Amino acid sequence: MSSAPDSAGQFHARRIRALPPQLVNQIAAGEVVERPASVAKELLENSLDAGAKRITIEVEQGGVKLLRVRDDGGGIPADDLSLAVSSHATSKLQDVADLERVVTLGFRGEALASIASVARLKLKSRASGEEQAWGLEGDGQGGWDGPQPVAHPAGTTVEVRDLFFNTPGRRKFLRTERTEFGHLETVVRRIGLSRDDVEIRLSHNGRPVFNLPAGQDQSVRERRVAALCGQAFMDEALHIEHSGAGLRLNGWVARPSFSRSQPDLQHFFVNGRMVRDRLVAHAIRQAYRDVLYGQRHPAYVLHLTLDPALVDVNAHPQKHEVRFREQRLVHDFLFRTLHEALAETRAGADARPAAETSMGLASGPGPAGRQESAPQQTGMGLGLPSTAHPAGITPAGRGGGAYPEPPPFERGHRIAEPAATVDGEAVAEVPPLGFALAQLHGIYILSQAADGLVVVDMHAAHERIVYERMKRDFDAGAVASQPLLVPVELPVSQREADLAEAAADDFSALGFEVSRSGPEQLMIRQIPVHLRNADPIQLLRDLLSDLSVHGRSNRLRDSVDEVLSTMACHGSVRANRRLTVEEMNALLRDMERTQRSGQCNHGRPTWFRLGMDELDKLFLRGQ
Repeated sequence: MSSAPDSAGQFHARRIRALPPQLVNQIAAGEVVERPASVAKELLENSLDAGAKRITIEVEQGGVKLLRVRDDGGGIPADDLSLAVSSHATSKLQDVADLERVVTLGFRGEALASIASVARLKLKSRASGEEQAWGLEGDGQGGWDGPQPVAHPAGTTVEVRDLFFNTPGRRKFLRTERTEFGHLETVVRRIGLSRDDVEIRLSHNGRPVFNLPAGQDQSVRERRVAALCGQAFMDEALHIEHSGAGLRLNGWVARPSFSRSQPDLQHFFVNGRMVRDRLVAHAIRQAYRDVLYGQRHPAYVLHLTLDPALVDVNAHPQKHEVRFREQRLVHDFLFRTLHEALAETRAGADARPAAETSMGLASGPGPAGRQESAPQQTGMGLGLPSTAHPAGITPAGRGGGAYPEPPPFERGHRIAEPAATVDGEAVAEVPPLGFALAQLHGIYILSQAADGLVVVDMHAAHERIVYERMKRDFDAGAVASQPLLVPVELPVSQREADLAEAAADDFSALGFEVSRSGPEQLMIRQIPVHLRNADPIQLLRDLLSDLSVHGRSNRLRDSVDEVLSTMACHGSVRANRRLTVEEMNALLRDMERTQRSGQCNHGRPTWFRLGMDELDKLFLRGQ
C-alpha cells in the first residue's frame, strides 16, 4: 500500500499496481530522450554497433519534425524486428559477464522502445545475407504495423517524426530550431571524431552540413579533425601517440596558446565512447597546470584505449560518465603523457610561435618570388653598458649553446639563410629565435630570425628559464624538511586516516611527515622548508580531499611549485634592466633549450614572431 495527496492535500491509501507498457517506456524516455540530439546519439551508436561504415543523417526543423538515420551495417533479421522495439531486449548483452566487459556503445535495450513512445517511428532493415527487407511502423501510442516486406538495401534506416507530439509537457521545453540543431550537430561531430573509419554525412532541411570521408591514414584523420574542430585547432595541435601499462593514448592536444574561455573544445573518448570524467579532466588540467593562463581551458581530441574489463561504462543513465577500476594508473598515465608532450613546447621549437594565434597572425615563409636581398643586421648605436650577466644567463658560445655567436655587428654584415654565404664565406645557421638586435623600452628583446622579426618579453622568458632550472634542482635532491616545534594533531574520519596512512611514503618524499596517532587522529611532524609559512592543517585537509576524490594528490607538489615560481619571478631579470647584445642572445639560446619556454610561469606568452609576409602587408609591399 502507498499514499498520495488529493486536491485538498489529504493523503489516501492507493493500491500498488503495474504500470502500462506505454507509460513505462515514456518514463524510460525521460532518461534517454531529452531532445532531438539525444535521439541522434542513440541511433548513431546503434549504427556503429551494427558495424556500419557509411551513415547518413537527414534532419528537418532541428530534428523535431524529422530525424532519419540510414546505415550500411549488419541489419536486423526479420524475426528480431519486433523485439528491437520492445523494452529490455538487446543483441549486445547475453549475461552478467558481458556487463562487466561492455564493448559496444549501447547495451541497455530500451532506446528504440523509449523513442517510439514519444514519437512516430519507422524502422526498415535488411540483414546481411538476406534477400528481403522488412519494416515496422509505430503510431507513438504503443501500436505497431508490421513487420511487412519493404524495399531497402542491406543495412537499417530509422525514421523518427514529430518528437514529443504526444507529450506536450516535454515538447514545450524544446528550444528554437537553431538551438536544437546545434545540439544535434554537436553529437554528430563527436561521433565523427570518435570513428574516423566511418563515412558520415549530415544534412539539415535538405542542405548539406558536412561530409566526412572515411580513412585511417594520418592525413585523412587530420583533415577530419580540422573539419570538425577548425583548422586553427589543427595548426596549434600536438599529435600524441603513447602506450604503456596496458593503456594507449592517441590524438591531439592544443598548445597552451590555443586555450579557450570555455571548455567547448574538449573531446575525450574511452574505447570509442565520448565521456566527461572528473578524473580525466583533473589529469589533463594538471598537465597544463603551469602553462595555462588564468582560468583558461585547454583544447584536445584524445582517445584512450584499454581493456573493457578495466572500465565500468554503466555508471550513468546516458553513459556520459565512466568509472576506472585502476584510477591512479589511468590518472598517472594521462598526466605523464601529456605533461611530457607539453614540456617540449620550447620557444622556437617549430614554425609557429607560442603567441601567434592570439595575435591573429599566420606563420610561414615570405611571398614567393621575393627579390630583395637578405636584411642587414647592423649596430643600433645604443651604446649599451657592459653589465654583469643576469642570474642564470651565460653568453652563448661560453655556456655550450647549440648556436655560435652571431657575426660581428658591423655595417654590411648579413644574417643569411642556412647554408648561405656572405662574400664567399659560409654564415652560421640562424637559430629559431634569431639574433638579438636591441631592447625596446627595457622590456622587450627585438630579434631578427630567418623569416622575420621575433619579439621576446625578457622578464617572462627568463622567469620560465629560472623556474624550470629550480624545479630540476628540486627534483634532483632530497627535499629539505623542517620539523614543527610542536607537532600538530588533526581529528579526521577513519577513511581519511586510512588514506593518509597509505600515502605516508608519498608525503615523506616531498618533505611532509604525517603519522597516524589514533583511529581517527593524525599527527603532522614535519613540513617542507619551502612551505614553512603555510597552514599545515589546511594543507593536510586539502591533500586528503584530493586523495578521496582523485585517488591521489598533487597539491603538495603544486604548493612547492608555487613557491618556486615566486622565487623564480624574484630571481629573474627585471624590466628596465639593460642587457648587452651578448646577454640578449644568451637568453634567446636558453629559451630554445628550456621546456615550456613558450609561456611564463603564469601561462602568459613569452614571445611572438612577425613573418616577412605580415610585415610586407603592414607596409603594403608588393601590392
